Amino acid sequence: MIITISGKAGSGKSSVGILLAKKLGMKYYCIGDMRRKMAEERGLSLEEFNKLGEKESFTDIEVDKFQQELGKKEDNFVIVGRTSYHFIPHSVKVFLDVDLKIGAERIFRQKREKEHYTSLNEAIEKIKEREESDKKRYAHYYGLELLKKDFDLVIDASKLTVEQTVDRIIDFIKNTENRKKTKNRKQNKSN
Repeated sequence: MIITISGKAGSGKSSVGILLAKKLGMKYYCIGDMRRKMAEERGLSLEEFNKLGEKESFTDIEVDKFQQELGKKEDNFVIVGRTSYHFIPHSVKVFLDVDLKIGAERIFRQKREKEHYTSLNEAIEKIKEREESDKKRYAHYYGLELLKKDFDLVIDASKLTVEQTVDRIIDFIKNTENRKKTKNRKQNKSN
């Protein structure tokens, strides 16, 4: 099983992905970490790297090819990335939603080394800019919008802990597997 986790900034994607992988005994991958490393190698902030990506496709294509190949070669992993669901279409696709202010508060409190904001308002504005940049890149390169209808499970993580969010994902997976087993038993009985 492959689980892709997408969502908004500050929704807890990475924290949820790490804990989910641990609880399920799976490998964990993070596209955001890969992109941050690519930006750092070029002496750019993630924000600058995303802006560059609006004109230069290599900023996305490298990680997108990685995801596609990973989805073909491996199984039993959790991957966090905004477009991972698109590049690994046979995955269980999870979208984590969050209220903009709550997401910004989470990011602001984390005091991320490479994404430091001096105020909550600055964090909100930078998140809006990042989301706009992401939308432009995804639409330009793939004709893709992040629409919640494209996901198997959408969770509003605004008022949930990481553990509660992970539990909801695990419950969804168990319920889906149980429905499949029941359906298969019914089909076998009718044959």
